[in-house]
Amino acid sequence: MTDEQQRMELDVSDILTLLKDGNLEVEGMMPYSSNHTLLTNITLNDLTTLAIYKPRRGERPLWDFPRGTLYRREVAAYLVSEGLGFSFVPPTVVRDGPYGVGAVQLFIENDQESHLFTMMREGGYDHTVLQLTAFDYLINNADRKSGHCLKGTDNRLWAIDHGICFHSEYKLRTVLWDYAGQPLPGDIRAALRNFQQCVEQRAPVMQVLEELLDAEEIEAMRRRLNRMVRTGVFPSPGAGGPNIPWPPV
Repeated sequence: MTDEQQRMELDVSDILTLLKDGNLEVEGMMPYSSNHTLLTNITLNDLTTLAIYKPRRGERPLWDFPRGTLYRREVAAYLVSEGLGFSFVPPTVVRDGPYGVGAVQLFIENDQESHLFTMMREGGYDHTVLQLTAFDYLINNADRKSGHCLKGTDNRLWAIDHGICFHSEYKLRTVLWDYAGQPLPGDIRAALRNFQQCVEQRAPVMQVLEELLDAEEIEAMRRRLNRMVRTGVFPSPGAGGPNIPWPPV
């Protein structure tokens, strides 16, 4: 049985336990990363998987995001994706590693030639792209490049690289403006309503998010969520700043 087949037989809770409690060994540095992004091998009992480890100490300081918080945002994005029922962010946890605390995310075996634009041209991802568009507005994603989407060997679309999300000020920069101002599909609006209830009732997922993000960031997310539910449309580009990341891929 290959590692990929082995992982597919595990449920999410097993994968999260493996990521959080397994023995982590660094295999090497991932190329083309602005922050330290390490490929690791994680083993627990007879289970093993590859994972991406982003330690806090390897984060490049940014003028507009609090220092040492990017790894928390990676985990928060996973929790929101799960809370919405979209499940396109790979399982991600906070844990200690050889270089200190950081985010550890399941490595996705993927087609190296594919990214969001190629998948959209290929077809079959329309609804997932609509979900991703709503998700990116909700988490205030400041860097949705095409290359931040992977085509897994299971042909699923996976969304990665969420370190600069959840700012309390509007910073949405994305290549997904095709649906601006258009109505949200009914099931996506329903998913947002369900998540709205989680927020209002401080469900367990919200309690964890409150540990990862500051109060202003939580309140700003709440406002974006309420706006989408109320208006029922996809957001439009904001005025006065760049709305598309560079490079777009």
